[in-house]
Amino acid sequence: MKVTLTKTGGLKKEVKVGFSWTTFFFGFFPALFRGDLKWAVIMFVIELILGTFTIGIGSFITGIVFSFVYNKIYIKELIEKGYQPATEEGRAVLQDRQIISNIA
Repeated sequence: MKVTLTKTGGLKKEVKVGFSWTTFFFGFFPALFRGDLKWAVIMFVIELILGTFTIGIGSFITGIVFSFVYNKIYIKELIEKGYQPATEEGRAVLQDRQIISNIA
């Protein structure tokens, strides 16, 4: 499911809500391509450290964990930067997934 977020000035971003298949298959690269350098570096470092000590198994597990949480983290950071859901349906989806509160 996708939700459109808007910011004053007409900026729009369409973001996926839920499991991140791109993060599952490509690790930190989706964060890098989205311009989310902070999380790209965090994922890379964690995968590198855990992968080194566990002969690669740790980086695979890290990829699975981030696949479940990365889209939520990305949306929350966009909201902190001033983006808001463009429609009431989008707001309802984000509230149902507990990404934003009912008050926001």
